[in-house]
Amino acid sequence: MDRVAVKGLRARGHHGVFPREREQGQTFVVDIVLGVDTRPAARGDDLARTAHYGVVSEEVVAIVQGEPVDLIETLAQRIADQCLKHEAVQEVEVTVHKPDAPITVPFDDVTITIVRSRE
Repeated sequence: MDRVAVKGLRARGHHGVFPREREQGQTFVVDIVLGVDTRPAARGDDLARTAHYGVVSEEVVAIVQGEPVDLIETLAQRIADQCLKHEAVQEVEVTVHKPDAPITVPFDDVTITIVRSRE
């Protein structure tokens, strides 16, 4: 399986369990790695036979900006589900970064990474 990756998608969302997170929002960063067989697209030089990473990126940002959820686990699952709606995508790895998580000690980042594939 070939990999098409988009790293560092940024969007403001209102996800989290604390009222401040829901009211003020915060920046989330998302990395996606799409598992695609790129051979058909490469043979015909045909965008329609692969995953259009520009469209997928816009969809990911819309999810982050959309309906709030409590957990970044839920957010990651919603993103994975959307990516798998694209016919060419057979598997997806989603990493959601929450760099401004409400933690009282110094830290660099909080992430969750999930891998999902077609059933």
